[in-house]
Amino acid sequence: MPVCDLAVSSVRELNQALHRLTPDTNETAWEIDNPQGKHAIGVGINVPVEIDIKGHVGYYCAGMNKFASVRIHGNAGTGVAENMMSGTVHVMGDASQSAGATGCGGLLIIDGDASARCGISMKGIDILVKGSIGSMSAFMAQAGNLVVLGNAGEALGDSIYEATIFVRGEVKSLGADCIEKPMTDADRERLAGLLGRAGLDDAKVDDFRMYGSARELYHFHVDNAASY
Repeated sequence: MPVCDLAVSSVRELNQALHRLTPDTNETAWEIDNPQGKHAIGVGINVPVEIDIKGHVGYYCAGMNKFASVRIHGNAGTGVAENMMSGTVHVMGDASQSAGATGCGGLLIIDGDASARCGISMKGIDILVKGSIGSMSAFMAQAGNLVVLGNAGEALGDSIYEATIFVRGEVKSLGADCIEKPMTDADRERLAGLLGRAGLDDAKVDDFRMYGSARELYHFHVDNAASY
C-alpha cells in the first residue's frame, strides 16, 4: 500500500503520483497521512483506486473524481467532490459549503452535516447527507438526487430543474419553482437504492418527503391539454 505523508510531501507531488497511475495499476490502495486541512488533495483522479485520507481536508478535495473511492476520515472544506464524474467520495465528518457542486455522476456520502449550497448546480451526481444541510442547497440542480436524513435550510431547491430531493426532517423553506411532490413506486425504489448504497438499509423510505421542479407539473398539464 503506498503511503503519502503530507507533513513531508507536497499535495502537488501526491496528485502527480496519482495522475501517473494507469487503469491496470497494482497500486490500488493508498493511505494519505497528515492532510492538515490542505487544499486540492486527490483532485482529478482517473483510475479505480481506493484512497483513505486520515484527517481533515481543505477546499476541493477529490474534485473531478473519476472511478476512485475516496474516504475522508474527518471534515471537508468548501467544494468537496466538486465536478465529480464517477466513483465514490465518503466524508466521515462534516462538509463545508458547495459539497458536490456541479457533480455529473458518482456518489457523495456525508456522515455529518453539510453547509450552504450543497449540491449546487448538480448535473447527475447522487448526494446523501446523514445530517442536515444549509440554505440554498440544490440551487439550480439539473439532474441527480440529493438525500437528506436531517433538516434542510432556507430556499431548498431554488431554480431546480430535473433533479430530485428527498428530505426526512424539516424544510425551513422552498426556493423558487421547487415544490413537494407525491412519491411514486419508482421514486421509492430509487430512494431505497440510494439508502442501500450508503449502508442505510434500515432507514424507512416512507419517512421521507420528495421535492422537485414545479416546471415538470406545468409541462405535464400543458402537454396533456394539447392532446385533447
